[in-house]
Amino acid sequence: MPVYSDSMQLKCIAFATALSSIAIGQTTPHQRIVQLVDRHAAHFSATSKTIWGYAELGYHEEKSSALLQQELKAEGFRVESPVANEPTAFVATYGTGKPVIGIMGEFDALPGLSQAAVPDRSPVVSGGAGHGCGHNLLGSGAALAAVALKDYMEQNHVAGTLRYYGTPAEEGGDGKVYMIRAGLFRDTDVVLHWHPSNENLIQNGGMLSLNGARFLFHGVAAHAAMAPERGRSALDAVMLMGNGIEFLREHVPSNTRIHYIITNGGAAPNIVPDMAELYLYARNPQLPVLGEIWNRILKIGQGAALMTETTLEVKDIGGDANLLPNDALAKVAQRNLEEVGGFHYTAEEKHFAEELQKSLPAGGAGDLDSTASIVPPRRPDPNAPAASTDAGDVSWNVPTIGFGTATFVPGVVAHTWQAAACAGMSIGQRGMVMAAKALAVTGADLFSNPQLVADAKADFQRELEGKSYQSVIPEGQRPPLEYRKQ
Repeated sequence: MPVYSDSMQLKCIAFATALSSIAIGQTTPHQRIVQLVDRHAAHFSATSKTIWGYAELGYHEEKSSALLQQELKAEGFRVESPVANEPTAFVATYGTGKPVIGIMGEFDALPGLSQAAVPDRSPVVSGGAGHGCGHNLLGSGAALAAVALKDYMEQNHVAGTLRYYGTPAEEGGDGKVYMIRAGLFRDTDVVLHWHPSNENLIQNGGMLSLNGARFLFHGVAAHAAMAPERGRSALDAVMLMGNGIEFLREHVPSNTRIHYIITNGGAAPNIVPDMAELYLYARNPQLPVLGEIWNRILKIGQGAALMTETTLEVKDIGGDANLLPNDALAKVAQRNLEEVGGFHYTAEEKHFAEELQKSLPAGGAGDLDSTASIVPPRRPDPNAPAASTDAGDVSWNVPTIGFGTATFVPGVVAHTWQAAACAGMSIGQRGMVMAAKALAVTGADLFSNPQLVADAKADFQRELEGKSYQSVIPEGQRPPLEYRKQ
């Protein structure tokens, strides 16, 4: 089995970016920005590999956040940290005045997905965390785009404010929601984001809105054989709530997802449990529809408590909104992604990909040449499989558009060891550089074209018509800094 060393990976990056560099001479603004991305590409690819090695969980990304802050400070950004009562959240700013264009970066890892940058299951730390969603690439690629765009603004005396939002705990911690509530996006005109993928596309809306909470029932303990009549079983309440959820499934839209686990079922069979807990997520493509479903779920929990003479505590409430589309931004983003173009694997990368695809389910492997193509414009199918992200909450507050680039081998899905392996080697890093180019040239378009910003805002208002944004997270709730330990 070949070993994919750090130096070899960086050589692949340098070779690929050299090929794509444009000879010095008469160049367009987009070409100059691509050159600037290429200039910084190897450095930020190394940064992404360092953060991949840190593999820190949500709200505890101390080293990852500090490294990105250090990189941005070194490039002339003013950094404010911490923000929004989140120790690892920060905002890095360059320039002044309008427009204010934001680029979002994430850097949290996932539990249990530690993986070496090799095409077979090889944890670096048994049971440890790993970047199975590629957020090491996401944060570093967004920073690469911000630095290149800053250089372009500086060299060409471009007015306006560029912000990099360092957003922690996307994986279940809702970090961006608390940053929104702290007013950090209040004066932002447009936000750009990207996410690792197994294809190259524009993310114009989609994803699933999500509400989650722990339903903790409190009962009365008793001897289960000698005095069962004295007990009030919290476990009975959990079971009844689960039963109620199963009956509810018949009466919700077909694209709704409800999934739960029992995190506490009691201490021993001969003790009537005085405490039991059900941890539940509910999802739907539309935030208002999910709100109606969530109210019914709350009633089921209350009914279970009433039937068992227990009390219910709903705690650790979290939630993400779906992504609002913005056609004005999507049109420009699609054009820019097609202009940047995809990439072909080197011989070494192709061998890695072929070996990795052997671990995928039958029929799960994708076409390795698809990394060179761009998915045509499309609105997401509300019935297609999807996940959730707190970037959706940003899209309900600021005009937002997203990119996806092929950092994962075709057929590989996020939240897997295969994705973590790709995120630690040159395949992931080359997809990251592609994303940075698309982000940076789109940012330049927004700074140079006031009408584009105005069109994005008008489209944003049209999408909001008849809708309202309301996060399920209670006002005043602080970020759940230890949510991974529960």
